[in-house]
Amino acid sequence: MTAFRQFRAAPNLLTMLRLFVLPFLVITILDRHWGLAFGLLWVAGVSDGLDGLLARKLQQRTTLGQYLDPIADKLLLSTMFVVLTHVGAIPRYVTVLVLSRDIGILLIATLLFATNTLRNFLPSKLGKLNTLVQILGVLTVMTCEVFPRSGLRELRIGLLWAIAVLAPVSAAEYAWIVIRRVSEPIPSVERPRV
Repeated sequence: MTAFRQFRAAPNLLTMLRLFVLPFLVITILDRHWGLAFGLLWVAGVSDGLDGLLARKLQQRTTLGQYLDPIADKLLLSTMFVVLTHVGAIPRYVTVLVLSRDIGILLIATLLFATNTLRNFLPSKLGKLNTLVQILGVLTVMTCEVFPRSGLRELRIGLLWAIAVLAPVSAAEYAWIVIRRVSEPIPSVERPRV
């Protein structure tokens, strides 16, 4: 599939819609238009679910999509943490732990990829749990801002605490997996006997 056709693939268009929505989401949060921000967050979330579904159903999995989708997801989540911290909805220490984990993993992955040391970066179960709890945390924080009397205050506190614990723990697990995989002996190739 040509580069232009990859851009036109329906799943990639939805991913780009998510990226397009992001600045407006930031603006609405900074202006404290919580209802509109909540709606935009749901648009981004639904587009994330639909792009994967369409990629499978329409058989439009592309190389561009393999890179663009996780970048859009991480950009959306990281931006939400930064902006929600800026407006006082998420404590600074939670965002610092989340961003430190993500930046550390990104730097290690880039270094290993650039040096051709390791090319396979599949997320672990703990990493997936970390992402799920972050998504639930952001959604709960936004819900509490839109519906202050929703009774979710305790859930919000619990999820933010869980995020603060899971971020460094999953970063340590990732580092351990990388160290273990990099230090594995390279299988020797037997030379044919002459």
